[in-house]
Amino acid sequence: MKITITKTEQEFNITAAWRIIAQMLAKPNSVIGLSTGQTTIDMHRIVSEIHASYPFDVSGITLFNVDELTNLPREYAGSCYTMILNQIAGPLGIPEENFIMPPTMSDDFEAESLLFEQRLAERGGADLQMLGIGSNGHIGINQPGTPFESETWVSPMDPDFEARVRRETQVPPETILGGLTRGVKNIMHTRKLILIAKGAHKAEIIEKAILGPVTTDIPASVVQLHPNCEILLDAEAGARIASYSKLRGFNF
Repeated sequence: MKITITKTEQEFNITAAWRIIAQMLAKPNSVIGLSTGQTTIDMHRIVSEIHASYPFDVSGITLFNVDELTNLPREYAGSCYTMILNQIAGPLGIPEENFIMPPTMSDDFEAESLLFEQRLAERGGADLQMLGIGSNGHIGINQPGTPFESETWVSPMDPDFEARVRRETQVPPETILGGLTRGVKNIMHTRKLILIAKGAHKAEIIEKAILGPVTTDIPASVVQLHPNCEILLDAEAGARIASYSKLRGFNF
């Protein structure tokens, strides 16, 4: 497990962007998983800006997101489809057939979960997953307690996140919200993982996930077992890791 701690947030954003671009350049038919949220907005923008200034062929690149909200309109600004489309897939001109996302509305999400994985498998599986981490240690929408052998499924949302989504969308209380997410097992089968975090509010959970025991109580801790994983942090998110390294005489 490689740990990279950047000096600034801007350096983090640039480094993360170049990790994505490097994968695209190294393998022009790469299948790349992304994540949404405040951590990834700027890195996606930088990827798009670099591609606009120095165009390279992305016609064979496949993009997908690790998860998607369910029972909400796809047009909702907070849907993963809309965010990834606006932030990176659209600006890069990724062909529609190469932007693989499950629907937000369906009568059979179990079938949609299987189809999502089938479409990725038909392209050779995921080469790279940029993987965010929630404040409670979730990855994708696999909340604490999710078995490590879980496969792509519809998970409940984090209660705080769900409350925010309901405020923004005004969906009625009887509508069950959740998220179709790649399971922990599917995520771990990705050829390369890059766990990303920035900001002081992520420092504690990063310490627990990376330096603590591997446990379903903190789903992100499972990445310790991945054979090709990088932990990419800004200085604030990596503060506790850096302090630990100094105490032990390690250099990351």
